[in-house]
Amino acid sequence: MSWITKRTISFIKKLTNTKPIGNSITVSEKQDSLAKEVPVALVYNGISHTVMMCSPRDLEDFAMGFSLTEGIIDKPADIYGIDIEDVCNGMEARIELATRCFVALKDHRRTLTGRTGCGICGAEQIQQVYKNIAKLDRTLTVNAAQLDSCLQKLYDAQELGKQTGSTHAAGFFSIAGELLAIREDVGRHVALDKLLGWHAKAGKPRGFLLVTSRASYEMVQKTVSCGIEMLIAMSAATDLAVQMAEQYDLTLVGFAREGRATVYSGKERLAICD
Repeated sequence: MSWITKRTISFIKKLTNTKPIGNSITVSEKQDSLAKEVPVALVYNGISHTVMMCSPRDLEDFAMGFSLTEGIIDKPADIYGIDIEDVCNGMEARIELATRCFVALKDHRRTLTGRTGCGICGAEQIQQVYKNIAKLDRTLTVNAAQLDSCLQKLYDAQELGKQTGSTHAAGFFSIAGELLAIREDVGRHVALDKLLGWHAKAGKPRGFLLVTSRASYEMVQKTVSCGIEMLIAMSAATDLAVQMAEQYDLTLVGFAREGRATVYSGKERLAICD
């Protein structure tokens, strides 16, 4: 399935340097690119677990990443197979899960509302929101001076974002600042899950995350649960996200822009050098 659709759109434009008489507004029509957003059901061993709104691409990575960050599996080998199927008005990711994980999933079932990318909406109990996650080790140091080039690399690689202007991106960078992978989606959580699915299948290379969205509590939780030590966001972090980053020793950076950034926690992993 294509993840972009073309539609004829009306554009309204105000003319500049016109006298305050007559019509200073023009209306024109042309073809525009829109990002597709479809319901995707995650089906484990034949039982539908949740429906999420996603861009219909890299869905195997999404199924893997979601399964990891939600604690449904402990490692990629717990999934024996993933099939992506078109169904009426949407898509299904049919996941063959190890018996041990499936039994645990049935014991902790929760119903999620199919909102764009939100994995917490619909949790049956407050306790389900706060997961038991191990504290991160300190194994990497990143040169802060390379952040500008990483921002540019992520922008250059945003195929869907450039065409539609309506998606988020998540990129994984090596310690040396090389962009190893990028995933895009209409939902920021889904984009991150897709990237974390790639990360797990790629053997968990060392490096850091750069996302185009804000850093919410759940974005931090997903990062920590996959053992990644640094999350850099182009927008702000929430208070709860910073609390969790401090608790689990995550380096959390927000407002990443050319020539500046805000370090909320874990500044020891950032080397200030040319």
